[in-house]
Amino acid sequence: MSFLEDLLAEIDREVETTVELRHRLHENPELSHQETRTGAAIAEALPVESVIVAKTGRLARISGGSGPRIAVRAELDGLPVDERTGAEYASTNGAMHACGHDVHMAAVVALARAAERLRTRLPAELIAIFQPSEEADPSGARMLAEGELPGLGLDAAVGAHVHPALEWGSIALDPGAINASADTVEVTVRGASTHGAYPHQGRDPILALSAIVVACHAQVGRTIDPLNPAVITFGTLEAGTQENVIPELARAKATLRAFEPADREALIELVDRVAVSVAAAHGCEASVEVRRGEPALDNDPGMVEASAELLDTAGLTRGRPWRSCGADDFSFFGSACPIAMAFVGIDGYPGFESRPLHHPELLIPDEAVRQVARTLGAMFCGAVSNLERG
Repeated sequence: MSFLEDLLAEIDREVETTVELRHRLHENPELSHQETRTGAAIAEALPVESVIVAKTGRLARISGGSGPRIAVRAELDGLPVDERTGAEYASTNGAMHACGHDVHMAAVVALARAAERLRTRLPAELIAIFQPSEEADPSGARMLAEGELPGLGLDAAVGAHVHPALEWGSIALDPGAINASADTVEVTVRGASTHGAYPHQGRDPILALSAIVVACHAQVGRTIDPLNPAVITFGTLEAGTQENVIPELARAKATLRAFEPADREALIELVDRVAVSVAAAHGCEASVEVRRGEPALDNDPGMVEASAELLDTAGLTRGRPWRSCGADDFSFFGSACPIAMAFVGIDGYPGFESRPLHHPELLIPDEAVRQVARTLGAMFCGAVSNLERG
């Protein structure tokens, strides 16, 4: 407890400087797989030398000796969004930190600097990981999981994400699955082209695809246990070039979300089964291409409870349970070690105008840098405590 209190005091000393860093990062966002200047800015701000990981990411180790190895993660990339916040440090380059990654990076830098000041008392090696490409495929966390992570010998990894749906000062920290898996399917239906005035002379892939979309949505409720969150959302439909011609092909893409591994597989099988059978009923043929994304983000129960016990010391409260069918590639870290992710509430902060994540008018308050850094400090110590409990 004494170490955590000292760590929090050192974090507070670093906040003013790292808020300035947050402004620079926010003003100059880079899209996924392009975060070279962002990585360089992080390297310059860290208190120790860093190495490049996952092409454009950065990794820094802070250790006072032997002990477990705890990773603390932040994300580098912005989104292809035109900012409309009106902030003095707003981006004007067609990209935007509309998901809080600038805040997360500044918070991890603050934590790393604080840990470096207390190096001789560190209960574990702190490995600060700034991963690229959280918002696009191939995911930066997936690249790390398939590359550098296995060689680090991690004992645990923690992360935190701001969220405008949660109250200021509250931290949602829950065991088990808190984010869904995310897979993409593309359905292609092949029919037979004909003039729209003579539909009986062809086979209509648009009609077949429309029926597939409706049937897939209906079948979720007849395939997945209603107590388990699961979602199919078709976000694109493409077909035809002229209003009076039935085309040969029609395509649609959907995202599949689930919390349970078995439900994830069931959703993929559902789309394939429905697409093939419904297309056949329309005299067409269907094929389904699957691109697997993130697994569900599964919080380690022991880490969650040990960390939650320290939130009060950090001046934070454990908020209401919060789970989301959104996805986060931090889940890939779970292939290397136990993980825990917290959601940091920002709603209700004085002057903050609530907007959803990814919105062009979302301007996260600077004070969130402190909140995230203190949350991660408590979770770092909580991960150590959980390991000590065995």
